[in-house]
Amino acid sequence: MAQDSPAPTRICPDCDGFPAVAIDTGTLLDDGTRATLTVTCRSCHGTGTTAAWAPVVQREHA
Repeated sequence: MAQDSPAPTRICPDCDGFPAVAIDTGTLLDDGTRATLTVTCRSCHGTGTTAAWAPVVQREHA
């Protein structure tokens, strides 16, 4: 009997599946560690994948 295979996930084209990154600010904290900022991808909102149900934003041209 054939087995069902899951649908392939669609990787976000903007972040290539790496939706969150830590950026070093260059500042040292009191305990000697570096201060970092965690930033997520704006396109996939930190999921790393694209969704078929995501709304498409239409922009008006002036």
